[in-house]
Amino acid sequence: MATLTPLAPAGALVAARGRRLRPALWRLAAVTLIWATSLFVLALWVSGAGVQSLLAFDGDTLTTLGRLTGLVSANLLLYQVLLMARVPVFERGFGRDGITRLHRLVGFWSFWLLFAHLVLITFGYAITAHTNVLVQAWDFVWDYPGMLLATAGTGLLILVVVTSIRRARRRLRYESWHLLHLYGYLGVGLAIPHMLWTGADFTASAGATFYWWALWAVTAACVLWFRIAVPLLRSARHGLRVVAVDQDGRDGISVRVAGRDVHRLGARAGQFFIWRFLDGPGWTRGHPFSLAANPAGDALVISARRIGDGTDRLAELRPGTRVMVEGPYGHMTGERRSGSRLLMLGAGAGVAPLVALLESEPYAAGEAILVTRNHSAAHGLRRAEIDRLAMSRGLVHYTLHGRRADAGTTWVPATHAEWDGAQLLQRIAGDLSLYDVYLCGPTPWMQSIRRDLRTAGVPAERIHSEAFAV
Repeated sequence: MATLTPLAPAGALVAARGRRLRPALWRLAAVTLIWATSLFVLALWVSGAGVQSLLAFDGDTLTTLGRLTGLVSANLLLYQVLLMARVPVFERGFGRDGITRLHRLVGFWSFWLLFAHLVLITFGYAITAHTNVLVQAWDFVWDYPGMLLATAGTGLLILVVVTSIRRARRRLRYESWHLLHLYGYLGVGLAIPHMLWTGADFTASAGATFYWWALWAVTAACVLWFRIAVPLLRSARHGLRVVAVDQDGRDGISVRVAGRDVHRLGARAGQFFIWRFLDGPGWTRGHPFSLAANPAGDALVISARRIGDGTDRLAELRPGTRVMVEGPYGHMTGERRSGSRLLMLGAGAGVAPLVALLESEPYAAGEAILVTRNHSAAHGLRRAEIDRLAMSRGLVHYTLHGRRADAGTTWVPATHAEWDGAQLLQRIAGDLSLYDVYLCGPTPWMQSIRRDLRTAGVPAERIHSEAFAV
């Protein structure tokens, strides 16, 4: 005889609604902040006779377009820095994967608008002054205050942009790319004096001058506070140290970190920290690693595949090594959950945060499914923890090991290449409308699964993932 499922208590429903509402409010605050400053920039251009100059159809037209592109580029450059400053309103509003996508998009747009600004301003001034374009460009660099610094800053920004192109990015080690990427901060710092000393829209009024100085001062303060001061203070307060380093699978490493009142960091399963292990030269380079175990108590666990210098270094850590962290960050937590069941799909090291979620989230036996994808069973991470969850909590675990399929459904191995991806997911889980789906793995792999999930009818708000790659 069929039985009715008991209704959840009213308080639990209200709490669940509140958990889902908070991210939406943070996102609204972040979007409002961006639009408010962007509209102010447009107002500055309009108040400086931008529209009238646009209709002149002479050198002033090019000059005013140069002013507009310069203003927008400066504003985007501001957000390029703020988005990576770990400011809570953006971290909670957009999530790490959203910030990563925005950082890349804003960075390239800022650069191309900066390039357009340089070209338009130079041609506009040259036409108005009836002089050669090259002479005008030379005059800008040598005779205008701050332009030598701005030229050097532009060169550094070009270096960052070129090394961020995906093809170039793939050829660089993460550590080398990260070091080059930091020169972007210096490039921004060298470009600012020119804006604030000679830019007409920056010095047109006391209000505009105050606005830009205050905005860049706040941005610098955010970088110093959230990227440097907060990690130092938190790490010192909690006294984080490595307590154990263990092999995890054939080529994986598990690191356990403990300290004082670690639970006060407020970390949740599915989140990640930026980790720095103070074990010698190179410790300043941070690496994002997700929590691999439920962060209940005063210990944090990470697990990673050995794929480069940063992860190889984990194997050489010794108990007692001091640890500095930034975080916790990330939206891929149980707070996003709205269904009664869980479908977890992880590839490689992406299995680790899914295991942490499975340890922390409530579900009955058979209501949680984990699908893991590796080259072979020996490469799998967190196997002991997965087996324990299967035995103690009724987790259903499927493996999809082997060489990647070359065509068709690319997130499955070649042994399953003839399967339709959406049908395979339905075969694994049954009624997908009951599930929240969590994805973690390489970005192309997650994109392939997301397409098949959407084809199978899973709404976008039920699919949760996070990507670190810029």
